[in-house]
Amino acid sequence: MVIGNAGSDPGQGAGSRLTVSVALCTFNGENYIAEQVESILNQSLPPLEVVVADDGSTDRTLEIIRETWVKHGATAVALRILPFLGHRGVAKNFELAISEARGELVALSDQDDRWRSDRLAIAVTSFIRNPGLVLQHSDARLVNAMGEPLGFTLFESLYVSEADKSSIGSGHAFATYLKRNLVTGATVIFRRSLFDIAQPFPDHWVHDEWLALIAAAVGAVEILPDQLVDYRQHESNVIGVTRPSLRTKVRRMLEPRGERYREFAARSLALQERIADLDTSVEVIELSRHKTRFETARSRYSLSRLGRILPVLAEFRNGSYRVLSSQGNLDVLRDLLQPR
Repeated sequence: MVIGNAGSDPGQGAGSRLTVSVALCTFNGENYIAEQVESILNQSLPPLEVVVADDGSTDRTLEIIRETWVKHGATAVALRILPFLGHRGVAKNFELAISEARGELVALSDQDDRWRSDRLAIAVTSFIRNPGLVLQHSDARLVNAMGEPLGFTLFESLYVSEADKSSIGSGHAFATYLKRNLVTGATVIFRRSLFDIAQPFPDHWVHDEWLALIAAAVGAVEILPDQLVDYRQHESNVIGVTRPSLRTKVRRMLEPRGERYREFAARSLALQERIADLDTSVEVIELSRHKTRFETARSRYSLSRLGRILPVLAEFRNGSYRVLSSQGNLDVLRDLLQPR
């Protein structure tokens, strides 16, 4: 289903030398979707198209999108609603939407946020200025279900440090993201060509985290301090953020090990295998191998706390926790204290 300028040539941008496709994924989002669509259509630099991949909504989500389009009179921006191909989940739904994008840049969009009116203009300026830039992500203002500010930002909730920003800005994004994910899909814009080497998205990986690592392996990544998105937090979020309390941190440290580390090992191996096929640096290849070895070692730690002491201390001494674990050396305590 197409509304608007479906025949546009992707090489012709309105006031820009780069065109932008918006990949919008939806599922029962009728409460907020109109506000998000309006914020996309009100961009100072409009996108070429909005590609909607719906995961089988049973409410009025798609009707509201169509109604908002007609109400806005956005004939210069094509709306493409893809046929429903069965429930796919968040990551695979975004993979489908991106695969259909025709623009040179792709902006990811959740169904329940709001964009600042200059979000796309800022991105296009960056990508034109830096031909080596592959992916950009930004901070966001956290708002509640009513759209009211919560008083802190996305980066604050993720504890993104100045050292993290400096590392990414100085060309060490891969090492930074390999340690822990700092990229939230709702703030991501990337070159469409990235998808050609990032697809298919492997199991156990979230789309934004995967795209960020592949982008950092092959080119430049930009992190912006600007709050370009109102990132809505509500009870129906598939993936949301919170500022963890001390009680939450302690609870996480003492929760059972379960399948957590086996999944980390499988994820790391999938990344290493994809990295091996890319035109990237020796440093990136070695880091991905080191990550797989480290996570595999953690997955094989003894269920007995006493039996973990020597292997955990060995990994601590060789610097693996400091370089590769999400909480750095604090995860030494986690691995020593966690029950089975």
